[in-house]
Amino acid sequence: MNNPEWAGLPVVVAGLGLSGISAARVLHELGAHVTVVDGGDGPGLAAKAAALTGQGVSVRLGDGATLPEGTALVVTSPGWAPDSPLFAAADAAGVPVWGDVELAWRLRTPHPATGEPAPWLAVTGTNGKTTTVQMLASILTAAGKRTAAVGNVGVSVLDAVLAEEPYDVLAVELSSYQLHWAPSLRVHSGAVLNLAPDHLDWHGSMEAYAADKGRIYEGNQVACVYNLADPATEALVREADVEEGCRAVGFGLDAPAVSNLGVVDGLLVDRAFVADRANAAAELGAVADVNPPAPHNITNALAAAALARAYGVDAKAVRDGLRAFTPDAHRIAHVAELDGVTYVDDSKATNTHAAAASLAAYRPVVWIAGGLAKGAAFDELVADAAPRLRAAVLIGQDRQLIREALERHAPQVPVFEPAPGQTGAGAMAAVVAAAAAAAEKGDTVLLAPACASMDMFTNYGERGDLFAAAVRALQP
Repeated sequence: MNNPEWAGLPVVVAGLGLSGISAARVLHELGAHVTVVDGGDGPGLAAKAAALTGQGVSVRLGDGATLPEGTALVVTSPGWAPDSPLFAAADAAGVPVWGDVELAWRLRTPHPATGEPAPWLAVTGTNGKTTTVQMLASILTAAGKRTAAVGNVGVSVLDAVLAEEPYDVLAVELSSYQLHWAPSLRVHSGAVLNLAPDHLDWHGSMEAYAADKGRIYEGNQVACVYNLADPATEALVREADVEEGCRAVGFGLDAPAVSNLGVVDGLLVDRAFVADRANAAAELGAVADVNPPAPHNITNALAAAALARAYGVDAKAVRDGLRAFTPDAHRIAHVAELDGVTYVDDSKATNTHAAAASLAAYRPVVWIAGGLAKGAAFDELVADAAPRLRAAVLIGQDRQLIREALERHAPQVPVFEPAPGQTGAGAMAAVVAAAAAAAEKGDTVLLAPACASMDMFTNYGERGDLFAAAVRALQP
């Protein structure tokens, strides 16, 4: 894969995580002189460094701030913040900084059948990105296209653009971090699902966070897809500089106006990608084809459908792709129904926006919440959810913040804290027992913590697995 444009080029890769290792490997194979830098120096990093060194890549641990002399390009891992000293040094030296997505975009090659690189259909947003991209990939597969869910999910975007067997089209999940470092990205069609405060410590402000999300619309060729229920996403479309003829396409849960997608009598309906938009619509499937058919997941499906339709996929493939889609674990996953009470695992709801969407799907709810708040406030979430709550069972380091919000906005809701100071399986067993005791027939016990998990569990996956195990242990 040696490339004369890259031969001998001194490139620094920032970070020894998965994306950094992938970028280092690709750049080395292109012929660049690669140095990976990372401020850490623990045993795990040392093992990764040894593996790369054995392949001919230079690695410098314990110093992620100093720019090696002569560096021509820095390729950063997504998590490195813009104010990192390494980037300040690069800026002072006039050295460009790219992310792995920018590198992948520039390394695209023509598809042998079309003579053009495979189009990218891209998705970002505070919540729902992974599910939407996976739905989109399922739809494209149903349409007979060789595709993959790539980017911030599934296949590495670098691996995808350099695959031996080329893809026809890519469904690309992009985080705000990745978009920040992708200045030349210009996708076929892009979608922003929603915007809520997140990662503000990295971006510095909500305005900067939104601006990075909005980069997904820059240079769009066919469609800028936005959420009709979230005016901030439409504002990003209005601000974008797109190609001539690119259209704004909204999606939402109501009957669609012209140029939008929506829901009519339990059907998913398209009035954007039909010949006579003023007088006709295309039926794309039923709400029942969406798994699970929670309101926020229906909007995910509509966004995926809009991107697929922008690419030219027919209505039947949209329906077939949605029917074939199976969501990842811990995303509003039905665990069991015991004594008339439904137990749902949405451990992936790690922020208030995701928890709000989950809570809106059920009524009445015994809500299991808490963990690491990451600076979040809970007043709006609790005030909106209060009419739905039967009880709340609180866990984790920052549970007091949620308790105080409940005291202010839902004082009638009983609050239980069964496992202070406990972690792991024992804590979750106590939590589920308390929730089961509070629940009545017809209720939903919902794990939607609105917080990160690492204070009590390895990650949100373990939190959800232990919840499901504790629920199953209730069965006779």
